[in-house]
Amino acid sequence: MEEKFLNTDKISEALSVNDYAQAVKLLFAQQDDTWKLNRENYDMLKDVMVKSFRFGSYKIKVQFNPGRMISTSAKVDEKSIKERKCFLCVKNLPEEQKGIIYKNEYIVLVNPFPIFPEHLTLSHLKHQPQRISDTFPFLLNFSKDLSKHYSVVYNGPKCGASAPDHLHFQAGTKSFMPLDDEFHLVKNEFGEALVDEEKILITAVDDGLRKFITMESLDFDLLVNRFNKILKLLNEENPSEPESMLNIISGYDEEFGWQLAIFIREKHRPTHFFLEDKDRILLSPASVDLAGCCITPDKNSFDKIDEKIVNEIFSEVFVDKKKFERIKMGIKKIK
Repeated sequence: MEEKFLNTDKISEALSVNDYAQAVKLLFAQQDDTWKLNRENYDMLKDVMVKSFRFGSYKIKVQFNPGRMISTSAKVDEKSIKERKCFLCVKNLPEEQKGIIYKNEYIVLVNPFPIFPEHLTLSHLKHQPQRISDTFPFLLNFSKDLSKHYSVVYNGPKCGASAPDHLHFQAGTKSFMPLDDEFHLVKNEFGEALVDEEKILITAVDDGLRKFITMESLDFDLLVNRFNKILKLLNEENPSEPESMLNIISGYDEEFGWQLAIFIREKHRPTHFFLEDKDRILLSPASVDLAGCCITPDKNSFDKIDEKIVNEIFSEVFVDKKKFERIKMGIKKIK
């Protein structure tokens, strides 16, 4: 397994001062030089087609990305998972793929089937189920340590994770997802403050398409404490084994701290995904899609999708207003 860990002099130098963002930049350069498949897929990414729709003050992009076909259409039922090798286990990684060890628990890998101009998979070294409980602190750590260049995302085991049997996060180029830059705009225009204390602000946002909770704080321990209480509430109010359906994007700013958006889901894939032939819209929403960059690997879907279809898909996969109101009331009571 040791041969999978990349530790050049320059990477070691960056890691010696905990500059993980720079170490990852060096990893990208090395993989571009030595891994042909990876290099070709990132080259193709430069030519993907993109269109944008405005929903008032914010936008939703749609990207036609044929390289994401396997991920978008991945079979994530229990039988299919048991019948395939786990592609995130170190022993099953391609020979050319190398990574950087993070805090002796994760390996940071370049994702060879990218959405972002620079796309990372942050995979646990042990094969264990995708869960945010008990692993949320690592989401915060990754967000801070990679914040110079990247945002970090989490997809729940039943709403976007293509490997729900193996714990992992993803990270990608900062400001690629529209919500990275529109976070405060959307929160201020469509948000309702639920908790407004000196050290933490928790807001509920319903912008007409999405329903999510934002958390902002410089206090690591306070964020972990409040998130765990919110997760407990969601698991009770919006039960879906093994955890409430949610997706998270997380960023970090040296002055203002962590900024998280927690999307609260009702459903994984919308009706459009299961239609036949030309009526089908091959869009399986996960964190990146919900943060404003919808990915479809199918040209027909890309051509067909419009504001109305985006609205229909998002309306279907998020919780309804009645349930969202109950969740908001519950969060207001959390101390």
